[in-house]
Amino acid sequence: MQQLLLSETQFKHTVKRLCYELIENHQNFEDTVIVGIQPRGSFLSKLIVEELKKILHSNQLQSGTIDITFHRDDIHHQDQPLLPSITEMDFNIEDKKVILIDDVLYTGRTIRAAMDALMVFGRPSKIELLVLVDRLYSRHLPVKAYYTGKSVDTVATEKVKVEWSNENKSAQVWLMHETKEIVQ
Repeated sequence: MQQLLLSETQFKHTVKRLCYELIENHQNFEDTVIVGIQPRGSFLSKLIVEELKKILHSNQLQSGTIDITFHRDDIHHQDQPLLPSITEMDFNIEDKKVILIDDVLYTGRTIRAAMDALMVFGRPSKIELLVLVDRLYSRHLPVKAYYTGKSVDTVATEKVKVEWSNENKSAQVWLMHETKEIVQ
């Protein structure tokens, strides 16, 4: 069974709202960079950057993506070797504010790995987390988002699924409920 959390229209409105929240706190983004976590956070970060450029009428935003593969705490527990994604950061993060973007915040382990990966590139003055969906009540680490598109109460048997649409630069977000078959 599944439940629609964000339709395509709601998703577009959510992205726009998140952009205005970012503008409120970072004005012209002079000392701020935007970094999407590979793979799924990078799509959201690109949409956020595109929308910010439209709103601000500026191409001066610094943005990139970061691969966390070798910073994961479960790297040695995989059956198959993990293949890294691509990190694309052609700017310095030293003493900058970093807006770290991912699609779903669940246990906090991905965010911890992303912060470890960021430190390879310098020491930011501040890191703020932006997520599309915050799955409440499921943290393993003390991680909290500064900017949240939607908060959802979930249990371990549920899953949040983001279906990306590259054609119209949108997404739908679903809450997937595990159903148990009754055997008679």
